Amino acid sequence: MIVSCILVGLTAGAAAVAMKTLVHYMYELSHNDWGVSSLFQKIIFYAFPLLGIVLTVFVVKAFLKGQDGKGLSNILFNVAKGGSDVPRRKMYSQLITTPITVGLGGSSGLEAPIAITGAAIGSNFGNAYKLNYRDKTLLLASGVAAGIAGVFNAPIAGVMFSIEVILAGIAVIEFIPLILASVAGTLFCQIVLNQNILFSFPQQESFNYYNTPFYILLGLFCGACSLFFAGASNITEKLLNKLPSKGYYRAILGGMVLVGLCILFPSFFGEGYISIENLASNKAPETLKNGIWDSWTTNELFIIVMIGVIGTFKSIATSVTIFSGGNGGNFAPSLFVGAHLGFFFSSLVNYIYKYFGLDLTKIPVSNFTLVGMCGILSGVMYAPITAIFLIAEVTGGYGLIIPLMIVSSISYFFVKQFKPQSLTAIKLEEKGVILSDDADKNILSVLTLDKLVDKKAYCLYEGDGKKEIMLALKRSHRNIFPVISSDRKLKGVIIMDQLKEVMMDPTKDYNVNDFMKAPDALIQVSENLVDAMKKFDETNAWSLPVLDGEIFVGMISKSQLLNSYRKELIKQSN
Repeated sequence: MIVSCILVGLTAGAAAVAMKTLVHYMYELSHNDWGVSSLFQKIIFYAFPLLGIVLTVFVVKAFLKGQDGKGLSNILFNVAKGGSDVPRRKMYSQLITTPITVGLGGSSGLEAPIAITGAAIGSNFGNAYKLNYRDKTLLLASGVAAGIAGVFNAPIAGVMFSIEVILAGIAVIEFIPLILASVAGTLFCQIVLNQNILFSFPQQESFNYYNTPFYILLGLFCGACSLFFAGASNITEKLLNKLPSKGYYRAILGGMVLVGLCILFPSFFGEGYISIENLASNKAPETLKNGIWDSWTTNELFIIVMIGVIGTFKSIATSVTIFSGGNGGNFAPSLFVGAHLGFFFSSLVNYIYKYFGLDLTKIPVSNFTLVGMCGILSGVMYAPITAIFLIAEVTGGYGLIIPLMIVSSISYFFVKQFKPQSLTAIKLEEKGVILSDDADKNILSVLTLDKLVDKKAYCLYEGDGKKEIMLALKRSHRNIFPVISSDRKLKGVIIMDQLKEVMMDPTKDYNVNDFMKAPDALIQVSENLVDAMKKFDETNAWSLPVLDGEIFVGMISKSQLLNSYRKELIKQSN
């Protein structure tokens, strides 16, 4: 397994190199001097984001059978319900669509696509050698760790991301293979890639513990902004999903909106790491240049406010890019937002100091810019440990480890109070998978309710009499019988234990209406088994009816559910 994880790590590292290089050259292409007038040069430049989204949709439709496979939720679904089997096409599909989208100006990141690519590499390596579920999952996580580590040049962050996000709720014993895979991916990228392409923002100022109260406030601010990020993404997705999905209508409209945002805020073009570097290096005016705000780049307050506005609206630009048909993820945009809002927070505090003539030491803007990245990443991705180690590694040391821990923790717990689940977890729940720290719940979410329902359960009908009840008792092993109407709507249930005295009297006549009662609880066929088990526990029932709306589907027993749980537990243990 150690050798296998290293091989997977090297391959995922190679994929990271390929993706970063392709994005870099596509970016250079979009910034090429075409030898035309300045007006046409700008028209060509701002047309690239629209072109990138439309081309991505074309590639998905023409070559990938309409299945883009983007989003981390798909990988987590494969782990939970797909036996950690990731389709082979995902080993290369993200390497095609992501450079087209991001390299030509799409406002998203590479991290989710490279995580998907690494997961596909690890999964298919495991399939090639017919490995079991546990080993295959470890290889899948190794591919993810190596991909993230390679893109960010941060091996520890790669391992932490796999543990926090991909293996959430699963006991992880094999840290060594994960670490080696992450190191292999990082080394491959360091050896092959140009240093200018690697993600790096050296720390410029030391940590001063007198600034701790401001870091606490920054953590709260990042938590609130993370909630806005998630809400804005959700609303943008819903609005775009209302548009016709066939053809290229959504791609063109979304691309036009993105072009408009890039005209207003040129830093939305591509990943945005150049803007982060400018902010971390105290070169904020550079972020607003080459756009419509050039003449305002000498006004300090205007720059501060505009940096805050850019950080606020980035989530909308990212959602438009992804949900209109482009590819990418929220990882890099989270860092972009964090850097801008960290700069905004610290610069505004310093400006207030100066405006009111307060004789206080200025707080370090570059440090708050870097720590802000950690706060938003923690709050958006629900990965506080990953955020801490990522920023610690990309700053070249652990000089900011204390403020990173403060801001990451506060932002994470602030968000959890108002929004217990991440965007990825919400999308998984829509597919019937619940991520939890409780291993029992994770195993239950793997099972499918529809497969456990007894759809041939013996039913009684309204008006059935003594003869039909005795026949039901003879033909079924159950103690509880559903009573349904002619159109299969559930009317109630009959528990046979309540009929014992009457059944012993042959002269007594009765029908189902005499003994029918409401069931202790109802389970909808769309529910997950975690909620179903909760209903069993709350009612102490051993058999409950399952409905599809008002239509009776069948019966499910607690013993059958527990037996399926036991089999799945044995399967995962093996």
